[in-house]
Amino acid sequence: MSPPGGHTKPEIPLSPTPDDLARLPGDTATRAAAAGRAEAAGLPSTDAEEWRYSRIDELDLGRYAPVLAAPDHDPGAPPALPDAEGPWSAEITVVDGWVRAVEVRDEALTVDTGDDAALGSVLGEAHDAMAEWSIALAPMPVTIRVRGGAHVAAPILIRTVGATADALSAPRILVVAAEGAAASVVEHQTSLAGDRLVLPLVELDVAARARLAYTTTQEHAEGTWQMANVVARVAQEGSLVAAAVALGGDYTRLRTDCRLDGRGASGDLLAAYFGEGDQTLDFRTFQDHRAPDTTSDLLFKGAVGGRSRSIYTGLITVRPEGRGTNAFQTNRNLKLSEEAWAESVPNLEIQNNDVHCSHASTVGPIDEDQRFYLESRGVPPHVAERLVVSGFFGDVLDRMPAPASVLTAIRAAVDARLDRQVLVGEEVGS
Repeated sequence: MSPPGGHTKPEIPLSPTPDDLARLPGDTATRAAAAGRAEAAGLPSTDAEEWRYSRIDELDLGRYAPVLAAPDHDPGAPPALPDAEGPWSAEITVVDGWVRAVEVRDEALTVDTGDDAALGSVLGEAHDAMAEWSIALAPMPVTIRVRGGAHVAAPILIRTVGATADALSAPRILVVAAEGAAASVVEHQTSLAGDRLVLPLVELDVAARARLAYTTTQEHAEGTWQMANVVARVAQEGSLVAAAVALGGDYTRLRTDCRLDGRGASGDLLAAYFGEGDQTLDFRTFQDHRAPDTTSDLLFKGAVGGRSRSIYTGLITVRPEGRGTNAFQTNRNLKLSEEAWAESVPNLEIQNNDVHCSHASTVGPIDEDQRFYLESRGVPPHVAERLVVSGFFGDVLDRMPAPASVLTAIRAAVDARLDRQVLVGEEVGS
C-alpha cells in the first residue's frame, strides 16, 4: 500500500498473531482492531518529520515476542519513603505489562486492572502504529482514579518492570483526577539485562480545578528499546506537571502530548536526561492550547557523553480559540565528548495574535567561564566539570514534583554518570 506521494510504508512483521491476541485477557475485538490499524498504518519511518533523527529504521519488530502470560518474576518490595514523607498512598507493580501487586492506602483512591471504559478517552485516535500496538498488546491496563475534591497527601508509586528477554511488553496506565482533586504519581521504569521492546502508554485526565503531578524515571537496562507515549488532557483551571527523567536503555523515545482543553488550564513539562555509551534518548513534545487563557511551560535539559545521542523536537500549537495563551519552550543540551551528538528543534504554530509565546534551544560544551572561575579558585578540573554539570541540571530537578527521596536518588544517578565520564577518560568540554 502506498500513501499519497508514492512512499511505500515499511511493513510490520506479524509477530503477534490473532491467536496471540486471543490469549490475552480482555476485549479481543478491541485488540484485533488496534492490531489491524497498526498493520494498515505500517511502521513509521524517518521520512516522517515526527520520526526524523530517530532509529525507527533499525527496529526489527519481528524479533520480539509478546508476553502472553503473567511472568514468574518477583521484583521485590517497593522502596519505602522516609518517615518524614510517610508511606506511599498506593503501590502498584507491573511486570511486562501484567499487574503483579496493588496496595491502596488512601480511601480517596481506587485502582482497577483490566478493561475500563475510560481507556483511550484521553488518547482518542492513536497517532501511529506503535501506539496501536500498545493498545493491542497491553495485557492488564491499570486505571487510577482520584475522587473529586480529594487531596491525596502522599504520592502514588507505580513500578513498571521489564523482566522477559526478547519480549515485547506494553504497560498501559490511565490516571483520572476528578474535579477539584489533587494527587502526585511517581512511575519508576526498570528492566533486567537482555534485549526487549517496551511500548508504554500513559493517559492523564485532569478534570476542572484538579491538580495532578506525574513523574517518570526511566532506568532501563542497556539492551532495552522503549517507545513511550504520555497523553494528557487538562480541563478548565486544571493543572498538570508532567516530569521525566531518562537515563537508561539503548534507544528510548518519549512522546508527550499535553492538550489544554479548558479556560485557565495549565501544563508544565519537565525533563532531565543523560546519555552515555551508544545510547539514544529521543523526545517529542506537543503543547496544544485549545482554550483561552491557558499556560504551558516546558523545560528539558540533557547531557550527552561518549557516543550517545539526544533528540528533542517540540511544537507549541495555539489554536484560534487560544486567546491569552502563555506558552514557553526551552531545551538546553550539554555535549560532553567529541563523538556525542544532540539535536534540538523547537517549533511554534500560532493561530491567534493575542498570545505570549517563546522558544529557545542550545547545544554546546561546558561553559568555559564557569569552569575557569572554579579552577581559578583551586577546584581541580574534574571536580569543576562535575560541579558545572550538576548545576546545569539543578533548576529542572528543583521543579520536579517527586518526593525529596526520589529527587535525591535522581541526583545520585546523575552524579554516578558524571563519575563514569571521568573514569573512562572521556574528554569533557570538548
